[in-house]
Amino acid sequence: MRKAQRGGAVGASVIIGALAVAGYYAYTQFTAPKVPPSCSAQLNSCVTNCRKTNTEAPALQTCQEACQRDAAACK
Repeated sequence: MRKAQRGGAVGASVIIGALAVAGYYAYTQFTAPKVPPSCSAQLNSCVTNCRKTNTEAPALQTCQEACQRDAAACK
C-alpha cells in the first residue's frame, strides 16, 4: 500500500509541475505587449506567401514587387 502512495505523490508532483509550466506560459502570452512584426519580417512573410500561392512566373514577380513596395512604405 505504501508503494501506491509513493507513486501517487510522484504523479501529483508531475501534474503540479505541468500545471505550473502551463500557467506560466499562459501568463506570458496574455500579459506580454503585442509588438507588430518588423518590416523585414513582414517582407519575408509576404514573399513566402507569394511563393506558396502563385505558380506562374509573371504573377509571382508581380506579387513580389508588391511586397517590395509595401516594405519600402514600411520603412
